[in-house]
Amino acid sequence: MVMTMDVKLMVVVLLLLLCSAVALQKCDEDDEAALLAMSDALGKPPYHSYDVGCDQDSGRVVSLSVFQDANLTGAIPDAIANLTHLRTLVLRHLPNLSGAIPDSLAALTGLSQLTISWTAVSGPVPSFLAGLTSLTLLDLSFNSLTGVIPASLGALANLSAINLSRNRLAGAIPAGLFANLQQQEAYLRLSHNNLSGSVPADLAEVRLAVVDVSRNALSGDATAVLARAKYVDLSRNGFSFNMSGVVLAEEAYYVDVSHNGIRGGIPAQVANLTGLRTFNVSYNRLCGAIPNMASSSFDAFCFHHNKCLCGAPLPTPCPP
Repeated sequence: MVMTMDVKLMVVVLLLLLCSAVALQKCDEDDEAALLAMSDALGKPPYHSYDVGCDQDSGRVVSLSVFQDANLTGAIPDAIANLTHLRTLVLRHLPNLSGAIPDSLAALTGLSQLTISWTAVSGPVPSFLAGLTSLTLLDLSFNSLTGVIPASLGALANLSAINLSRNRLAGAIPAGLFANLQQQEAYLRLSHNNLSGSVPADLAEVRLAVVDVSRNALSGDATAVLARAKYVDLSRNGFSFNMSGVVLAEEAYYVDVSHNGIRGGIPAQVANLTGLRTFNVSYNRLCGAIPNMASSSFDAFCFHHNKCLCGAPLPTPCPP
């Protein structure tokens, strides 16, 4: 097929600007062909929708981002799998990118970061991800994914950040996530799905930085993550446990457990957490005195609609 001049110009500009501007080195010919095939499959988006990075020594494409193009249509092209040296792949803010995540991406065994976010991509979270052993970040947020979270993700020893929020996922949070992670902090974002069951107790063994499981249908005891995470959002679920004996992480700065069925009292320890900036326990079944919080930013909204909490900033005084 003969390329028109405008398409040729787009490809030349794309490769010259983004592959190796310093040395004016061309990208590998096979990778150029893969980029052209991908562009054809996506309706030839303009070059400013791309960000391509090539290795200066080998000329191989190691990073590819396609972003913020409402005119791009179709499914994720299989041609991307021919970019066999990719370490970073980002497909973001592409509202008309649709279909399932193709199994062909299993060929990208060197992939370290995979982002497919803010698209119309549907289908399951693919099981082949367990074979991408170099993966450190997986962001499949703001899509229309269905099915369950594959337990096999826990086998990825380098995966420290998982974001599956804003999908239609169901079932339980699998045990074993981050089980093989060594020293890195873990980031888990699963909010706005249809997940059910309890939070796995083995997350208590993980060095958690962020846990956001808000707006699901989770239940049971979530004290394991409250004791570990610096940022924890359990809001709008069905959690039911006694909070009185919970010891929050010393470095906690964001805690939202609102809109659950949590009972007991607010631990006195929270008064000593000087880094705490958000603390919301509203719409639960808590009782007792509110500790004298270190920050003045906690207003009555953070505590209202509980069974019998009392003391400032609520208008209800505690009994003598």
